Amino acid sequence: MQNKNLVVVFGATASGKTRLGIELANHFNGEIISADSRQVYKGLDIGSGKDLHEYGNTPYHLIDIVEPTQEYNAFQYQQDFYTCFTELQNREKLAVLVGGTGLYIDAVTTGYDFQQVDKNTAQRDEFDKLPLAEVQALLKQLDSAAFATTDITVRPRLYRAIEIAQDNKINNGNKNNSNNNNNNKQLAEKPTISPIYLGISWDRKILRQRITARLKERLEQGMIAEVEQLHAQGLSHEKLEFFGLEYRFVSQYLRKQISYDDMFEKLNIAIHKYAKRQDTWFRRIERRGDKVHWLDGSDNPTQHAYQVLKEYNF
Repeated sequence: MQNKNLVVVFGATASGKTRLGIELANHFNGEIISADSRQVYKGLDIGSGKDLHEYGNTPYHLIDIVEPTQEYNAFQYQQDFYTCFTELQNREKLAVLVGGTGLYIDAVTTGYDFQQVDKNTAQRDEFDKLPLAEVQALLKQLDSAAFATTDITVRPRLYRAIEIAQDNKINNGNKNNSNNNNNNKQLAEKPTISPIYLGISWDRKILRQRITARLKERLEQGMIAEVEQLHAQGLSHEKLEFFGLEYRFVSQYLRKQISYDDMFEKLNIAIHKYAKRQDTWFRRIERRGDKVHWLDGSDNPTQHAYQVLKEYNF
């Protein structure tokens, strides 16, 4: 079998990927590298599902690396990953990439070259005047794949996806990362990466139950208080909405735009939809020709994963 040097564990939200990744890292002398676009931010703990208590003594990386007031994107993540992965290779540790942000996973496993695309401020101002559905329809027309995988309910993310799609169309999809907003910064050397993909799957009904149960648990753990504290520390409600579903709907509740019951219902539905978008992205990995070893979340996925990895001489 072809030698593999990166184990990728992915699955929809509430699928149990973090626990599986930790068990694999402990069993195969590895360390965790997170692939979550929100867990990079300090202070976004309960809402982003860091669950740091689960790690125990297992080393982890790319969690709590930037302040929530800073901007962070997939290109920066790719650079940080390359540096971290190379360091683990030098220490002869297995890198176990765990997360649900498909763009981050693709950025490092496919060696994606990010093109420089400037923010179109004038266009964004025009978009602000339009109903959200109209702007969403524009992205769908430009790039159906991006439409399926972008959080199209967050205007800044939606606008950015449109800008990239427009640039791709103008340049016929040619990408160049030679400048990429980092003209004065030395780029990390791109390592040779040969991934093995482990995907956790659940019966849709059971996954929905797990998602709802976890949402209740996070609210009991103090997710509302977490959002209140972030706002008190200077994060605007607009910025909080940028951080995704949990922070968006709790922010709306704190502003008394929706009731508690409405917040829970709308958030629960939105997370279920997000899980479907995650699955769409993960299925793309297979459609592009890469092998995904699907593990049944209800049938001892850890033992199944052990067997798969042993076939690759881990």
